[in-house]
Amino acid sequence: VLLGSPSASPERDPVALARSFWRIIMTRNIKRITVFGGSSEGKVASFMKEASALGEEFARRGIDLVYGGGSVGLMGAAARAAAAGGSKVTGIIPRALMPRELSGDGIGEVIVTESMHDRKSLMSDLADAYVALPGGFGTLEELLEAITWAQLGIHNKPVGLLNVNHFYDPLVAMIDHAISVGFIQPKFRDVFVVADTPAALVDKLMAHAPVPGVTTWLSPTQA
Repeated sequence: VLLGSPSASPERDPVALARSFWRIIMTRNIKRITVFGGSSEGKVASFMKEASALGEEFARRGIDLVYGGGSVGLMGAAARAAAAGGSKVTGIIPRALMPRELSGDGIGEVIVTESMHDRKSLMSDLADAYVALPGGFGTLEELLEAITWAQLGIHNKPVGLLNVNHFYDPLVAMIDHAISVGFIQPKFRDVFVVADTPAALVDKLMAHAPVPGVTTWLSPTQA
């Protein structure tokens, strides 16, 4: 029986055994989380409420927040709440999005980049983990890139979806469908975690066991 094949026994799969052992003996040291989220408030009041609750949860646990800069929408709500609670907040924004009518006032330390690619690269470099709030194309693109990079072995950082008001149910169903028809290996379903509340999500991120990627990009000191 091939490892990772549908008929392989999880109890005999060394990768599954290693991840189970990791969960028992380890807790991730997460000091800084990059947050992706909508620059709009959305049409459901709980979106903004839970974005603020996420920032409050970071502050309660002494976790710093990295985000896309500005003060608008869900990402602004999370950043304000984290900063108000004492967390360090770092906003990373491309120069083209700096006008106030686009992004609002900055929160915490503001780092200006020359391109979207530079922004995304720095947001990833600073992260110990990623969290996606509800959002639009930009949020989904950043989220899926973080998941894809974990699949490829470019990083081994946990990715969390804050599933406010079942927002991410359709995306999770699409991923499960892609697994069922053979486009995603089943083990990579464990690259990300999903929770309905900020506290539960952070708990899952802390307990997340890395999933070996399809290749090795990390040095021994990064792994």
